[in-house]
Amino acid sequence: MIASETTHSHRRDFLKTVAGAVAAPAAAPAAPAKEPFRGVFTIPSTPFRPDGEMDIPSFRRVVDFCIACGAHGLVFPVNASEWTALSDEERFKLDQALVEQNAGRLPVVIGVNAASQESAARFAAHARAIGADAVIAMPPRGVQNEEVTFNFYKTVSAAGRLPVFIQDHDPPAGTTLPVDLMLRMCREIEHVKYVKEESSPTTFRTTAILKRGGGVSKGIFGGAGGRYLIEEHRRGCAGQMPGCHVTDVVVALWNALEKGDKARAMHIYKEMAPLFFFETQLGGCYKEVLYRRGVISCPLKRNGSMVMDEVASRYLDEILKDLEPLMTWKK
Repeated sequence: MIASETTHSHRRDFLKTVAGAVAAPAAAPAAPAKEPFRGVFTIPSTPFRPDGEMDIPSFRRVVDFCIACGAHGLVFPVNASEWTALSDEERFKLDQALVEQNAGRLPVVIGVNAASQESAARFAAHARAIGADAVIAMPPRGVQNEEVTFNFYKTVSAAGRLPVFIQDHDPPAGTTLPVDLMLRMCREIEHVKYVKEESSPTTFRTTAILKRGGGVSKGIFGGAGGRYLIEEHRRGCAGQMPGCHVTDVVVALWNALEKGDKARAMHIYKEMAPLFFFETQLGGCYKEVLYRRGVISCPLKRNGSMVMDEVASRYLDEILKDLEPLMTWKK
């Protein structure tokens, strides 16, 4: 169905309104020149209290933990942050707390996922107003129309006027996007220049974006906690966006790859393998690990606890003990 001219007019008016609202926000600093982004941009988890309410003090500790672990950037809120369990008001509040606690130490990428481009635009405008450095978004769930997707990212770009990451993710958590569409958006939308590639096979798709893009993207970042990082790095990725529970270990892996130390990189990867498999089976592992490492006060998700029994609990302790030699952060 072709939208009416009235609908298009309303969207144009909306974009003008958003752009005007962000043009001179109260006390809004200009985005720092921290590009091109590269390295481990880790994803802080969202801690909750036993009553299900946000735990802001624990969240601030998570931010400090990520920085102390050597992260090169922070990304929040996205899938590993349980963004779907947060209200809009909670997201605005946590975004603000993140930027405040970071205090300019690392680049901050704000997740602006939403059910519509209008909602995503509000998050993007807020990200700029509080001094974030970039935004990241998946298309609204269920959207398959390429022009709707294109307009979604165009709206986000206009609202935030910050570098935009396209997050390409396998269903059901996200939407697999055609490589040519992502390249078109990087080429034609002013601020869209980065991709977080999480659609299978990420390795081949990373190469396709880099080879066919002619440099229109400033960088491809991997996900999946670093499971494919060795091969992604060989193919030319610019970084990795993992859950934050073992940020120091992922940073050690990244640093080894950057130095060309293949033997150490493979050693670290093999040490991480048991945790990769453990967290693939048991969702919620990120906060369980943060709790056991002494970073947060409660490991609960908003919609219930992580599935765990005595055998799994003992095994997780063993995995973490074996990883301790690679952990630079200590309680």
